[in-house]
Amino acid sequence: MRTKLIVTALLAAACAMPAGDPPGLFIWKAAELKAFSKNLAPKIDAKKVATQQLTAFGNYSFMVAHREGSGQAEYHATQADIFVVQSGEATLVYGGNLVDGKTTAPNEMRADAISGGMEKKIAAGDVVTIPAKLPHQVKLDSGKEFTYFVVKVTQ
Repeated sequence: MRTKLIVTALLAAACAMPAGDPPGLFIWKAAELKAFSKNLAPKIDAKKVATQQLTAFGNYSFMVAHREGSGQAEYHATQADIFVVQSGEATLVYGGNLVDGKTTAPNEMRADAISGGMEKKIAAGDVVTIPAKLPHQVKLDSGKEFTYFVVKVTQ
């Protein structure tokens, strides 16, 4: 009787255990995200940015960006951005118009600056949502670094 009870309990426990993570479930631990600034710093390009695509699922994708200088102004016609600032501080310029914007890919434009935009300081721990069709630019003070986790949502 006791053996039957133990076998029944083990079978019930086995049925309750998940068979694996469902598609689309991703977990990045805080330590992993923090390490990206050190891992990406040696990969900085001429534009003073390094990025790493993490994964994509459905209509959203994930990446990490590390900056050691101001970025170009961007406009995404079909993608919203969500930034989770991991380290550093920057100024987010948003709104207004791209100055001499150039199409760089379908539904994407870049420029050196934004005219008529607003500015907000952002720093580690901040979360920023940028809807599609809103020009935006990340500007850094000289000598500063900025690392952020990015979720891109295609609409």
